[in-house]
Amino acid sequence: MLVAPLNWGLGHATRCIPIINGLLKANYEPIIASDGNALLLLQKEFPLLKSIKLPSYNIKYSKTGRNLKFKLLLSVPSVISAVNKEHKIIAQIINKENIAGIISDNRFGVYNSKIPSVYVTHQLNVLSGNTTGITSRTHQKIIKNFNECWVPDFEDDQNFSGNLSHLEKHNFNLKYIGILSRLKSVKCKIENNLLVLLSGPEPQRTLLEEKVLEALKNYSGKVLFVRGTLNNNSKLEASNPPTGQSGNIKIINFLLTTDLEKAIIKSEIVIARSGYSTIMDLAVLGKKAFFIPTPGQFEQEYLAELMQNKLIAPFSNQKEFNLERLTSLINYKGFEKSESKIDLKLFQLFEGK
Repeated sequence: MLVAPLNWGLGHATRCIPIINGLLKANYEPIIASDGNALLLLQKEFPLLKSIKLPSYNIKYSKTGRNLKFKLLLSVPSVISAVNKEHKIIAQIINKENIAGIISDNRFGVYNSKIPSVYVTHQLNVLSGNTTGITSRTHQKIIKNFNECWVPDFEDDQNFSGNLSHLEKHNFNLKYIGILSRLKSVKCKIENNLLVLLSGPEPQRTLLEEKVLEALKNYSGKVLFVRGTLNNNSKLEASNPPTGQSGNIKIINFLLTTDLEKAIIKSEIVIARSGYSTIMDLAVLGKKAFFIPTPGQFEQEYLAELMQNKLIAPFSNQKEFNLERLTSLINYKGFEKSESKIDLKLFQLFEGK
């Protein structure tokens, strides 16, 4: 089985972890295919599995949110080129590795008409401001290349993605598979007042890091600061607090699943991007959170507003964030614990073909 997540932040890769574990439980042999940090993360999580590097989409991010759409538009030729290349590479991999099926998380070219191909996404509607209609129709056309589309959410009103993954009409094989998280809820004593959980593509990850560290200068509570940066070493090292910081802040580059799970559970409040995979992780663990959506990323802005409207978690835009904003948390209930569970019957699609 070929499992191929998009390299856009780390969320697509992390939500493939429970899928890969499900495949292993069902006695399949997963092969990982991606690029960049998404590939590196899954190689760290599954060091014994074979992995293959795919062409990068080379999506460029902007320093200002208002320029994001323009930057993405400039990336279109590069994405189309990468998709065409990866589609040809996939055909070669299928023959070489005897692949029985494909699970693609938002990689447009990772499918093949000879074997069952699944597309994983929570964005049936792709929000892009006044071009939402065009981007949504384009994405839905891509989905039709696959045998099934798996949506990591609930179909009913208890869903976490709202209009992103719920259509009034569609003409493809759609399955809501429940939320996907690599994390599990365990009992731990609270040790940190705040957990800062950074993620996403540059340069916005660094810009948020600088913003939050500046805001924490006079904070006296205990903070675990996870930068969300991967390096080529499997050993993950903590760094010293920056100049002007007190010793109450512990900074770590990255945490793998088990350590991240404990870090979230042991923290009273989580400050994070409102990425969908982060929302699923926090829902599984039942945590209180404060969101800072990536500037100009319509999906994260929508999800942050959705969580606020549901009285689950407040948010602030990146420019206006300060610690005083956290006082609004008293008016929000936080996430109620939800279950993440892969139904092994989903894999029946790949049997007998």
